[in-house]
Amino acid sequence: MNQMHDSKSPVSVERQLPLFDEDELDIAAYLRDEGEEPHVAVPKSFAALTLGAVGVVYGDIGTSPIYALREALRPVARDGLERTEVLGLLSLLAWTLILVVTLKYVLFLLRQDNRGEGGVLALYTLVRLTIGRRSIPTLVLAIAGAALFAGDATITPAISVLSAVEGAGLVFPHLDYWVVPLTMGILFGLFLIQRQGTARIAVAFGPIMLLWFSMLAVTGLWHIVANPGVLVALNPAYGVEFLIEHRTVAFFVLGALSLAVTGAEALYADLGHFGRRPIMAAWMMLVFPALMLNYFGQGALVLIDPFAIEDPFFRLVPAPILPFFVALATSATVIAAQAVISGAFSITRAAVQLGLLPRLTIRHTSYDQSGQIYIAAINWAQLLTVLWLVVAFGNSGALASAYGIAVTGTMVVSTALSVIYMSRSGQLSLWMAILIAAPIGLLEYGFLASNLTKVTDGGYVPLIIAGIVGLAMWSWWRGTQNMVVKSHKQLVGLNSFVKSMSHSSVHIVPGTAFFLTPDPTVVPSALLHNLKHNLVLHEQNVLLTVETLRVPVATPEERVSYEPLDGRFVRLILRFGFMETPNVSRAMVNARKAGLRFDVMSSSFFLGRRRPVVAGSFGLDRMLDRIYAALTRFSADPSDFYHLPRDRVVELGERVAV
Repeated sequence: MNQMHDSKSPVSVERQLPLFDEDELDIAAYLRDEGEEPHVAVPKSFAALTLGAVGVVYGDIGTSPIYALREALRPVARDGLERTEVLGLLSLLAWTLILVVTLKYVLFLLRQDNRGEGGVLALYTLVRLTIGRRSIPTLVLAIAGAALFAGDATITPAISVLSAVEGAGLVFPHLDYWVVPLTMGILFGLFLIQRQGTARIAVAFGPIMLLWFSMLAVTGLWHIVANPGVLVALNPAYGVEFLIEHRTVAFFVLGALSLAVTGAEALYADLGHFGRRPIMAAWMMLVFPALMLNYFGQGALVLIDPFAIEDPFFRLVPAPILPFFVALATSATVIAAQAVISGAFSITRAAVQLGLLPRLTIRHTSYDQSGQIYIAAINWAQLLTVLWLVVAFGNSGALASAYGIAVTGTMVVSTALSVIYMSRSGQLSLWMAILIAAPIGLLEYGFLASNLTKVTDGGYVPLIIAGIVGLAMWSWWRGTQNMVVKSHKQLVGLNSFVKSMSHSSVHIVPGTAFFLTPDPTVVPSALLHNLKHNLVLHEQNVLLTVETLRVPVATPEERVSYEPLDGRFVRLILRFGFMETPNVSRAMVNARKAGLRFDVMSSSFFLGRRRPVVAGSFGLDRMLDRIYAALTRFSADPSDFYHLPRDRVVELGERVAV
């Protein structure tokens, strides 16, 4: 049912309010009964969107100062710490933020949007449209990026909350034995409330993170004033000198420095929620200055007090306000975890709509924000994995080794897709695109290579998670394509079938029958089975196709196509963007406006179910077929996925050998 359709027309990302005339009162009442009351998105001011971006988009990268510089200093300080080494690390860290986050994500990728939406899968659709045909290498890149993001989204809640609770040990020295239990309790509560949605607490995210970034700036500036000489590290020469003089150690340090840009992908992924200008304004005016001040403040503190290397972040503040600072850090890390959990829901929905995962039950938790959704299967799978990570690793330092691979891997994928898009769209030649992306790409490849050396220390975790998710995506896409090919060999052409039915003596029954079909040019298998077994044909037969566009949100003009055919048949196509949840019940309002007339109470929806059956030899193909067959068991009920009337669905199934 996830048939794709290319489109390049502009789109409005605001929800449209259905208008009901006297003929459509029954539809309006039905939608109210189904809990699908139509709403209008209320436009927000630029200031409100900017504050929201501070609270959601920058939650992850905003908590990186808790552990990033600490982890980078540790391998350097094993034989003592010199002033030039601290300055070199600060220089590398500062220019990492400038090159990777500011130049790549804020100034470039935010402009490469797909109708206002961002993220690795949105970037893939842009590349797919510019190429004009299916490209397996590009598809593999997209799957790799989405799979690595899944690893990132699993590790982030664990390391963020764990590092904050560890900081509480500075206030309560005897808390060491309770770090893991408290972390697990916070995480369990966080995942438990996901089904309630973030709408009720989202209004608090912005102010809390605004206070957080203000504290980062103030505490960092305080120590910079005490040791202003640390600012010379803004000179990139210090970073280059560090790389030359500490080649072996510097290679391993790069992996720790990559922790400073965790969450950078959220800048792009959350583009559709807040828009380009608010995200850019939040970074330039608040987040970037606060992060720079805090990192340089930590460096200034370490230069004055070498013992502060054990935990330079929490030692920035004096003892009297440390309890408040720890509480604020814990709140910030919970918010950071919330943001990446929501991101996992969003990218899962996009993968489902692009045909990379089976249908999953998706529930909207807000009428005003389409991006606020809840996927129970993903939520509980994440919770179990996150709790296992906390127990297995025990502290944020050990978990940091597992963190970088997923983060840097996703960055490398987005850079590669960006180069392909720039060259294929005609913006730049291939060599010019490679030349421009080379400095950032080399830095990201350096980060990835450094983190790959930590595979045995925990880096295997994101690789295993990404491998499982990537294998599932590829198996589902491959299996779906094979099923489509097999099904087409057995289908009957629609035009010839309609003509033959006009002269048929089959028994006609009153009412309207909707037959869902992925291909509007052939007869649905459910219709053929209904004729074969029930020996009846309805007065009106609607061949309904639900298409997923290669754009985030469909325009009003794209939403519906209505075409009466000869006799008792009608072709109806409903279209949704890949970031939308297909709601057939609600879309029937648009079908009415297009000319379709039917009575809800005398209508039925017929679904054809194909169950793949695997038998025969062993091998890679058989393994992928078995994975696909297993995944079909987790696929959500089509009536729930497409929001069909619960009491008017008839399912007819068949077994297909694969």
